[in-house]
Amino acid sequence: IHLATENEQYLSELSDQAGCFKETRTVEFIFLLSEKWHLDESARYQAVELLERFMIKQVEQICKTSRENVKSREQGQGSSWSSLKDQIYDTFVLRLVSCIQLASKLSLHYNIVNSDTALKFLQSLKYSYTKQELLESELAVLKSLHFQINVSTPLAYVELLLEVLGHNGCLLPSKPLHQMCMQLLDFSYLMRDSIYDILLKIATENSTPSKLQVAKFLTVKEDFMLLAVGIISTSVFVLNPGHWKQVVEHLNYITGITSQSILEFSYAVLKHVVGSATP
Repeated sequence: IHLATENEQYLSELSDQAGCFKETRTVEFIFLLSEKWHLDESARYQAVELLERFMIKQVEQICKTSRENVKSREQGQGSSWSSLKDQIYDTFVLRLVSCIQLASKLSLHYNIVNSDTALKFLQSLKYSYTKQELLESELAVLKSLHFQINVSTPLAYVELLLEVLGHNGCLLPSKPLHQMCMQLLDFSYLMRDSIYDILLKIATENSTPSKLQVAKFLTVKEDFMLLAVGIISTSVFVLNPGHWKQVVEHLNYITGITSQSILEFSYAVLKHVVGSATP
C-alpha cells in the first residue's frame, strides 16, 4: 500500500521532462560502472533514478535562470543560453559519478564508492577534478533534491510483489524467478524506449501516435508498479508458462492493474527478447 501510494504521488507530480535522462547510453554507463565497482543491484537502479531527478531539476533551474537573464542580457549582463547549456555538458559525468556514490551509500552495502575510487576513475577519463570538487558535486545533488534521495526503485516493487505472491500461495521457484526478474529489469532499462514505443502503439492502436498521445503516455512510461508486474509476468512466462495465467490473475488482484495491460507489457518485452513479433 505504501509503495502504491508513493507511486501514485510520483506520477501525479511528474515533470514533462521525465525519462529524458534514462537514455540507453546513460543507463548502460551507470550499469557498467556499478558493475566495475561491485555494487549490488539496488544501487545501480537508485543511481539512474537519482541522476534523472537531479538533471531534470538542474535543467529546469537553468531554464528559469536563462529566462530571468533575458532583461540582464539586454542590458549587457547575464549568461547566454549556450553557456548555461555548457554547464550541463561539462559536469554531466561528474554528476553521474556523484549519483553512483550516493546510491552506494544508500544501499547499505559494504562496498561504498569513496572519493579516491571516484577520482581515479574520472582521471582515467582525463578529468582533473579535486576531492573538494567531488564533495561539492555530491552536495549539489543532495541540495537540489532537498536531501530526499532514498527513492524507491522498480527493483523494490518487483521484490515486494514477489514476496506477496509467495505469501498468497503462488509456489514458484524463488531464486530462479528473482534472477530472471533482475535480467529482464536490466533489459527493460536498456531497451526502455523501444519497449514503451510498442506499448504506446498498442494503447493508441496507431502506428504513428500524435504528440498529445505521446505526452499523455508519459505516466505509463514512469509507472513503477506497471513495470514491476510486467517484469514478473514476463519472467514467469519464460520460466514456468504453465503458472503464467495464475500469476497474472494474482498480480491483477494485488495491484489493480488489468490482466490486459500486464499481457501487453509482457508482449512488448518478449518481442525484443526473442526478436519476433509473435513471442
